[in-house]
Amino acid sequence: MDGGAEGGAGKTGGPISGGPIRWTYAFVDRPAAEFARACAFWTAVTATRLSAPRGDQGEFVTLLPENGDACVKAQGVRSGDGGAHLDLVVEDVHALVDRAVRLGAEVVAPHDGWAVLRSPAGQLFCAVPWQGEAERPPVVDGSRLDQVCLDVPPAAFEGEVTFWATLTGWDSRPGSRPEFHVLRPPAGLPLRILLQRLDTPRPASAHLDIACADIDATRAHHKSSGATCVSHQPHWTVMRDPAGGLYCLTGRSPETGGLPPTAG
Repeated sequence: MDGGAEGGAGKTGGPISGGPIRWTYAFVDRPAAEFARACAFWTAVTATRLSAPRGDQGEFVTLLPENGDACVKAQGVRSGDGGAHLDLVVEDVHALVDRAVRLGAEVVAPHDGWAVLRSPAGQLFCAVPWQGEAERPPVVDGSRLDQVCLDVPPAAFEGEVTFWATLTGWDSRPGSRPEFHVLRPPAGLPLRILLQRLDTPRPASAHLDIACADIDATRAHHKSSGATCVSHQPHWTVMRDPAGGLYCLTGRSPETGGLPPTAG
């Protein structure tokens, strides 16, 4: 980790101690042995280019858009299969860490100016300092990587919804299905959070969601870039990237993140 309209009535959290979340980054976490393949794929499907590598072993890169500020990074991990995680960007990292710990999070790795934490259900995330990011990148070819989905075991789901809703202070509402809950950020921030209640107990994890104006067209583009199709649902398609990571193409507006009116 690197320091550098669904149904239901919504509610918005109160003032956040230490200031609001000013930006967010979605991290593509992939095994180090597959990192180059992952980066080649994700830059191709998001129309971005790679920054210079960072970290002791060059394990961090930022996906730089043609316009706007970056909101996607990638990390080569030394153990496990990878997945995804969120960076929450704030002016006062210490205050956000303190708030998260009070809400039940655990500090996994404190660093100089930033920290790795674990949510109550076990999902890793980072608190990092704001560096002036403010302009959301545009939609590219009818799609936008705009959501991090937290896959939560059933027994931990309600607590995890409360944790993330309280920590972010974002608009919080049930999703379009009973197993979904959506946290929508203030206008201008690049990423939503979707919490998904799993059917069976297993460790918490996360994956990335891409909003598509035309899922079929986006799926064809991704397959031509090396991805494979895993399964189809009425409003989303599960994909596997060339590095083995799962992600979803979803039938939502790339501009707003909401479902189309006919989707229910």
